[in-house]
Amino acid sequence: MRNKREEKKAKLMKEAERIIDELLEWDEQTNKPKLSQIEEIALRLRQQFSEKMTETIVAGQEAIRPVPGPLCTGCQKEMRYKGMFSKTITSWVGEVTMGRGYFYCDDCKSGLFPPG
Repeated sequence: MRNKREEKKAKLMKEAERIIDELLEWDEQTNKPKLSQIEEIALRLRQQFSEKMTETIVAGQEAIRPVPGPLCTGCQKEMRYKGMFSKTITSWVGEVTMGRGYFYCDDCKSGLFPPG
């Protein structure tokens, strides 16, 4: 568990450094910015970091709560895991890309993305 925490922290620290560098570069290139300009860059960068934080935590949820092979609603047989597929959703913090497991029933030819 500690190793996963360190991986997440390293990923988020790298993103925070990138955002800070972008802010400082903007500051160096912008001569006498108005308050509204400062607020605009701060809000844009905050949005980017919020999205990255959300993606990082969502990505770790499958390891915490793995989804067992669900039963097909048609034939009640266990569905086969086909792998992870990415989906981008609009959340309260903005666009978030998340991976979700996909299951398939060979008999009924139906698929399922369990809720996250």
